Amino acid sequence: MFFTKRSPDLLIPEEWAIEFRIARPYGDNGREAENWSVNLLHPYRGNTSTIGDCYKLAELKCSERLAVAVIGYEHCPPKIDLTPLINAFEVIADQVAGIALSKRVEIRHDGLINPVHQSIRVFAWEVISRAA
Repeated sequence: MFFTKRSPDLLIPEEWAIEFRIARPYGDNGREAENWSVNLLHPYRGNTSTIGDCYKLAELKCSERLAVAVIGYEHCPPKIDLTPLINAFEVIADQVAGIALSKRVEIRHDGLINPVHQSIRVFAWEVISRAA
């Protein structure tokens, strides 16, 4: 496995090229973070968002399968549920950016010891379209 400072964030040669984003509605101080959802939804090439990562992956000249992953943190139960944001990402990717994604894969783990980030949810999609 190779972690890179460029694109992708994680390269598993001959297997996967993966970009990662973090979604945290609340900072470590327990206050709602400003502009936290922009990290997923900003629909422009060259932008540091999950949509921008999809564009970047689609332009890669590599044989690996392409994927984006979002690591999200919530309270338990959530004060701000990540589900609407993830749904919005999928709609924007498909209907605005024209990016074909696989069906979402999701895992959740509750009981984290952090008082603010009590649950982790990891979402991932294979980026199907290679046309940039």
